[in-house]
Order: sequence, then structure tokens, then C-alpha cells
Amino acid sequence: MTGAEVVARCQVLARMSETPGAITRTFCSKPMREAHHALRGWMEEAGMRVSVDHAGNLRGVYPAREGGEACLLIGSHIDTVPDAGAYDGVLGVVLGIGLVAGLGGRRLSFAIEVVAFSEEEGVRFGVPFIGSRGLVGTLDEELLSRTDAQGLSVARALRDFGTGSELPPHEYIGYFEMHIEQGPVLESLGLPLGVVTAIAGQTRAEVCFRGAANHAGTTPMHLRRDAMAAAARWIALVERTARVTVGAVATVGSVQTLPGAGNVIAGEVRATLDVRHADDDVREALVNRLRCTAEKIAERRGLQVEWKTRLLQAAVACNEGMAEMLERAVGASGHRIHRMVSGAGHDAMILSSIAPTAMLFVRSPGGISHHPNESVLENDVDAALAAGSLFLRELETVYGE
Repeated sequence: MTGAEVVARCQVLARMSETPGAITRTFCSKPMREAHHALRGWMEEAGMRVSVDHAGNLRGVYPAREGGEACLLIGSHIDTVPDAGAYDGVLGVVLGIGLVAGLGGRRLSFAIEVVAFSEEEGVRFGVPFIGSRGLVGTLDEELLSRTDAQGLSVARALRDFGTGSELPPHEYIGYFEMHIEQGPVLESLGLPLGVVTAIAGQTRAEVCFRGAANHAGTTPMHLRRDAMAAAARWIALVERTARVTVGAVATVGSVQTLPGAGNVIAGEVRATLDVRHADDDVREALVNRLRCTAEKIAERRGLQVEWKTRLLQAAVACNEGMAEMLERAVGASGHRIHRMVSGAGHDAMILSSIAPTAMLFVRSPGGISHHPNESVLENDVDAALAAGSLFLRELETVYGE
């Protein structure tokens, strides 16, 4: 399979959408069923046995040669954010099928399982990684009972979609995920590929400043308890603090103001906070500092502040041995090796609990992702196929003895 063929298949899947003229494909939707149909055909064409598991994941298994019991898992997700691009997640699944097709029927000492995870983005139910959590066995009753905007639970969505049973666990020798970078680093370096060494940990919080709403024209400046002014001061310090913390990113992406009128002093402001770093200790220290900063600003201005942590996701290091094999594969395919940290979350974070993980990034032109203008270069996809094939050869030298 060529890079052009991989791109063409991604474009076929992009037409399977809940939104005319845009790409939106959420967990257990009709377009996901259509995507399953297309992917199943391509998997079977490549020689895989295909099934759907209890979490709605489409799983294609390419058997090992006689006597081989171990299995390499290759995968990514096929759900999208609203108004998405055509390659986030999907590219990794189609590339995995391409690597199997490239074997031309030749069996390895280990099986290869290509999985199209049913959910990673957290759009429909507000919680990410439903698919990969299902595969590793951490779909608990609390998660299954979560409801969407229509009041349907995860469990009901899976029943309506029509899923299979929980599959028996494999002895996975590793999990390999190929994914667009979703950022501008590789493009800035002029490189098609990057080897991921770690996935940054995340803290997400909601910070609420509470003051007193009052008339904008009659309340003197020195008698105000303006929640917006306090929040604005804190938001500026979030950016400043993250800039001087090496390797950190911090974002206030949403602000809600009450009562929200142009001639009323804001009595309450709710702001989101997203902090990421590859070192959990650094991330936790940064979050604590920002929390103390919010409390001091509120105290000086006679306000109250409420802090609610919404997500704590530990950083995940990719397996060093797998990363080294992937580096050799990238080098052998004729490209300069670049190690990098992923600032975005990926299914590899979940799979790392059951298997050593490796991740390969493919350049994102313009650094654009989660947007209709998301793209890839066909030559870069060819590079990923070449490096992936050499990575399988590296694994065969280890597990084929």
C-alpha cells in the first residue's frame, strides 16, 4: 500500500459523518457503523479475522505463523471531535492495515491485531478513552452509566450499536500507535516523522471567582468586587507562569461570566484550566502555584474562589526498548531521528497499563488538527509505512528467535 492509497482511504472514511459538509463521527453513531463496514472490508482483504468487542472496538487479527502465541497491537481511534479533520486517529488505523497488507500473506512469529478504537475524544459522554478502557478491562459501572445529552447511557449506546463479547486477553508484546503530530514541531524541523518518548500528564480544573454584581455606572472603582478583573489578572499570570516553566503548557480555554451584561460588574466568572507536562512532579507543582495565585488574588480583592479538579491524568513514558527499535527503523528508512513529547493525550496512555508502548508521529502541515484544514503529505505517509515495516522487522529479530 502507498501513502496515496492510505490518504485516499482516510478521505473515504471522512465522508462518513453525522454533519453534512463536515466531519463529525461520535461513539456508536450511524457513521461509525459505516466506518466499521469499510474498515472490515480492508482488514479482511489484508488477511485478518475481524470482530467487534464489547466496547464497540473493531478488531482485526492477522495470525502468527505456527507456534507463535504473542501479539503486537497496532491501533488508534476512529471517533472525531465536531467539525474535525480527516486524519486524527483514523490515519493510524489505516496505516496499521497498510502494514499488514504489506506483509503480502507472510506470517511473523507474532500475531498482529489492528484495533479501531470506538471512542477517544470524549465528545458524546464527556469522558475519553471508552474504547481503550474497554480493551484493557477498566470499563466500570460508573462509566457505563454515564449519559449523553439525550439521556442515553454508555451501556445503552453499546447495546443499540450491537457489540460482541469481551475478547480473551492476548499476551501483547507491545502496542504501536501511529498518529499525526497535531502540532508544528516536525514541520519547523523539516522532518516527516518523530519518535514519541512520553505523553504529557494533564490536569484540568474549573476555577470560579465570586465577587458582587453591581451597576457599572454607579459603583466607584474602589468599592467594587469585580470577578472579571480578578479572573483577568489570574489568566495573565497563568500564561506568564507557564512560559517560565520549561516544558509546560497551560491554557485557559473557556470563560463564562455572570450575569454577562455589558453594563453590569461581573459577579461571577468561571474559567477552565488545562495544564500539561511530561513530568508529573513539575505539573503538580505548577498547578499548586496557580491555585495559590488564584486564592491570593481573590483575597486581595475581597472575593471568594472555588477550585474543582476535573481530570488528573498521569504522564506516560513510552517503553525505552520499543522507542529505540522505532528509532532504528526511522533511521534505516532514511530519515533523521527526532525524539519528542506528545502534549496531546492518546490511547497509548491507556494501553501502557498492559503492554510496552511505542508511538510514531507523522508531520501535521501547518500544525493544524481538530480542524477541517487538518492534512498530511503523501510522502510523509510513505515514510511512516516504510518505518513501520522496518519496525516490524526489528520486532521479528527479537521475538522470532
